[in-house]
Amino acid sequence: MELTYTPQGEYLIPDLTLPEEAAHIGKYGMLRKTYLKNNKKGLYASLTLSGQLNSHLAETDRTAKDRIEQITAKLLQRSPAPDKAADQLGWTGYMNNLRHQAEETVLAEIVYS
Repeated sequence: MELTYTPQGEYLIPDLTLPEEAAHIGKYGMLRKTYLKNNKKGLYASLTLSGQLNSHLAETDRTAKDRIEQITAKLLQRSPAPDKAADQLGWTGYMNNLRHQAEETVLAEIVYS
């Protein structure tokens, strides 16, 4: 392995970079990043230095979205929504309520743990 150096005044600084991973990080990944940065500084530093932070955040985001869909489906089976054709606003409010319940669970289970 050959290292290159950049002169900085009287010192030579090695040109070291971590590989950049192109991964989409959504809402839940960004919430996880903020949580790690503020509350789990050691884990955040470890993931950053090893170059695995973006993949961890993308996986957290993907897992959270999948889990929200599963929880919403289970809640919908347990108590069906009102008829969409007869009461559109009622149906929308009901579905939003289910989604918020699922999101609250996922935030506690996955993002803030």
